[in-house]
Amino acid sequence: MSEFNTLMARDGHEFRTYLAPPTGRARGAVVVIQEIFGVNSHIRSVADGYAAEGYLTIAPSLFDRVRRGIELDYNEQTMQEGMGYVKQLKQEETLKDLSAAIAVVKHAGRIGVVGFCWGGTMSYLAACELPVACAVAYYGAGIPKYLDKKPKRPVMYHFGERDKSIPPSDIEKIKAANPEGIFYLYPANHAFNRDVGTNYDPESAALARKRTLEFFAKHVAGERNS
Repeated sequence: MSEFNTLMARDGHEFRTYLAPPTGRARGAVVVIQEIFGVNSHIRSVADGYAAEGYLTIAPSLFDRVRRGIELDYNEQTMQEGMGYVKQLKQEETLKDLSAAIAVVKHAGRIGVVGFCWGGTMSYLAACELPVACAVAYYGAGIPKYLDKKPKRPVMYHFGERDKSIPPSDIEKIKAANPEGIFYLYPANHAFNRDVGTNYDPESAALARKRTLEFFAKHVAGERNS
């Protein structure tokens, strides 16, 4: 049964994390990295969805470094609030929290990471810095700031062609820095995967999820014929 638990990072910081177990034996593990709106009902539903596919899934509350229990709705005011929280975080501390989450689920096997928006950027950094098998980045607008770091594991990227926060020139920069990456462009806007709000594109979201699951089947579950 999915529930919140408390973890401790290497520096002693305690934070909440949403843990969603599969019903049977785990095929591996997935770490879901939040948007700037916290581990809210949408992110929890994403985690539950990967658990339903057989993965031990964890979604760490990365904003607990600033204030515990942040769960925001989706509007202009909460967007600004969430961006404010991101600015207060230190990258090395966020990576410590992700490392603690990884340590909790590593007994299930290989680990895939999937993140959205700010979490997409952190997924890229996880592929560069952390012991994961692969990473998936949904519309990670901040990735171009970190192209001096190189992924050590396979990375899949999902972008919306109408996403003004990620111009085509930025996508080309990412491709040049990570030519081994797998890139997909959808006829959609930013946050097209989020089934809340006007940007949701069900067809693009379904296709991106299918591709992500195939990617995890190969690199996490080890199903080479997927």
